[in-house]
Amino acid sequence: MARVQPPSRRRRALVAAALSACVIALVAPPAAAAGPPKGHDVSSHQKHVDWPRAKAEGAGFVYVKATESTTYRNPYFRRQYDGARSVGLIRGAYHFALPDRGSGTAQAAHFVRNGGDWSPDGRTLPPALDIEYNPYDGERKCYGLSKAAMVAWIRAFSDEVRRLTGRRPVIYTTTHWWSTCTGGSRAFAADHPLWIARYGAPDVGPLPAGWSSWTFWQYDNGGSLPGDQNLFNGSADRLERFARGS
Repeated sequence: MARVQPPSRRRRALVAAALSACVIALVAPPAAAAGPPKGHDVSSHQKHVDWPRAKAEGAGFVYVKATESTTYRNPYFRRQYDGARSVGLIRGAYHFALPDRGSGTAQAAHFVRNGGDWSPDGRTLPPALDIEYNPYDGERKCYGLSKAAMVAWIRAFSDEVRRLTGRRPVIYTTTHWWSTCTGGSRAFAADHPLWIARYGAPDVGPLPAGWSSWTFWQYDNGGSLPGDQNLFNGSADRLERFARGS
């Protein structure tokens, strides 16, 4: 066995530098380990959101409630929407649908006039339609509309949003509502991104008819971020491309 020579001073310095770099690399999390962008959605319930804190907690995007029916406007919308932008979050607006209180066309026009517009700047998410069980009348969960009438209402809303903004809306819903109130319509899956709401499960499970994947997943109504907790299905770069419309 050959005798090992003691390392020179220069070699000892190089080895020490390499070990130090390895320690730093082990302490710092690799960029590739980052998960999908976290986000949240807020409404007037959250009022004055601490946006710097939300960003520090890991928020990458947010949806802000703008309108409901044809008359309601979130009184905190502009403060919330602009506040999110001021800290660098990609933000968008959503409309809470009440199909028994105005046509899809009228509600879409009200929405776009009051915050639901879109621009391909890479910082603005497409408009979103929140459609779920009637919170004001438990006996009329589908707002008194037949399945065919509900599909027609959603189509009218979507067509008007596209006419006014250039983009189809994201559709927020649950699998159960979609099956119950639209009869499992497949008419929207091809050109409407899905925002699925499902809590307390390790994954989203069955999706509404026609959709093979989700774009946003609302997985909890409480957590580190104000409002409901969401994930985007993709990377941060993909989220920005989605915002741009590419």
